[in-house]
Amino acid sequence: MKFLLTSAGIKNTSIHNALVDLLGKPIAESSALCIPTAIYPFPGGPSMAYRFISGSTANPMCELGWKSLGVLELTALPSIKEEYWIATVQEADVLLVNGGDVLYLCRWMRQSGLADLLPSLRETVYVGVSAGSMVTAPIFGETYDDPNTPFVIDKGLGLVDFALLPHLDHKDHPESSTAKVERMAAEVPVPMYAIDDETAIKVTDGAVIGNCLRANKELSEEAWHKGAASPRQYRTGEQMAHRPAEHFEEHAAHLCRLLNIEQEGNQYFLAAS
Repeated sequence: MKFLLTSAGIKNTSIHNALVDLLGKPIAESSALCIPTAIYPFPGGPSMAYRFISGSTANPMCELGWKSLGVLELTALPSIKEEYWIATVQEADVLLVNGGDVLYLCRWMRQSGLADLLPSLRETVYVGVSAGSMVTAPIFGETYDDPNTPFVIDKGLGLVDFALLPHLDHKDHPESSTAKVERMAAEVPVPMYAIDDETAIKVTDGAVIGNCLRANKELSEEAWHKGAASPRQYRTGEQMAHRPAEHFEEHAAHLCRLLNIEQEGNQYFLAAS
């Protein structure tokens, strides 16, 4: 499976281009299934689900001009013959997974049977928004309404090998401030990325690919290990993903400072300790 994990959807040209690259064909030639389930536990959830499906939210996903668009409602799947909905999922080019309550989404991913099917979908593209991205991790943390409460840590789907926190430093998401992200990074025992709403993380063949580095290629396992001497800030790598080109140099330099990485031309190396 291929992944495009976003904070707020297909927000800019860079993320749009990454999606087309993963699909391997134009959006207008691609079939999509959208999954609105995660939004239901929130006040006004049914109305927000409708807005997501109809493409009238601030998080572009369903309105991109797909060849076909269907709705995969996870809470309905246990009451439908498996062969019917599994065939529909297998035929889709892309799954568009809405944000909302990550614990609720994770529960229904498993209870519906979709979580068991996803690893077999080798060519399908998974596009997540917020909680739809977070749920792919082996473990995730969430604070919900009170950013000062202890993190609710729970097991994710393990489709990727890192954790993700969306909405970095967003004014409406105090739980995603840089300070809170660093605190969560200390509690989550896997590499962690924090991304803002103009950022996405692209994953193909298990490799995180971004404009700065391919983290699991250029960095040793030791550098990412929780017990390594590197500062914990390395886990808040919003730079590790697709951003508008004008941000590249600033964020590349910032990431290299955090990770103690030296640059020679277009190559990056861990600095000698």
